[in-house]
Amino acid sequence: MSGAAVLWGSDFKNNDLQPIRFDSGWGGLYHTRPMAGGPPDRVDCARLAAAAETLTRVYQLDDLPRLQDLLAESGGRLQASYAFGKTPDGGAGVTLAIESTPMLRCQRCLEPFALPVVARSEIEFSADETAAAGEGSEREPYVLTGGVASLRDLAEEELLLALPVAPACSAPEKCGRAPSYKDGSALAPAAPETVRPFSALQDLLKKP
Repeated sequence: MSGAAVLWGSDFKNNDLQPIRFDSGWGGLYHTRPMAGGPPDRVDCARLAAAAETLTRVYQLDDLPRLQDLLAESGGRLQASYAFGKTPDGGAGVTLAIESTPMLRCQRCLEPFALPVVARSEIEFSADETAAAGEGSEREPYVLTGGVASLRDLAEEELLLALPVAPACSAPEKCGRAPSYKDGSALAPAAPETVRPFSALQDLLKKP
């Protein structure tokens, strides 16, 4: 053939043959299976720590399953950065920093509100629970499965730990259960009634 070589590659899934052309002047498309898109989620933590790798990932909050029951509205993103490195004792660790603004539900007025979240943690990886960070360590222990960890799980866990147990509006004057306002000033709560049980006895003692 002129200027082009045709090879037949096997498609094991469909049990057929696909033509693959190799030449320097042919402008057609290769008949190959497309590569999987996106960076890998599960990573070798020891290898990344040895190389002092830094990674950045952005996740959609709708794709984080453990977060769904806490969200008042869908949408939003979670940005995470991972700085891998060696711990002082020679193990593998990572500095994880996250930023997100999830829509939560205020526990006072039950209305949705946006809560900006910025968090950072020092994590130390271990092969099993007994080898986790010892008592008094400033790093958070994380037990690996097969030497790898899910970057998405790490970021989701960090966001869950940063969220308040009972979310509430950061601006009380806008909360549905805030004190009522009139003429630009809040109505003062009624003063509690003071009870003096011995006042009647004192009046009796004063009488002749």
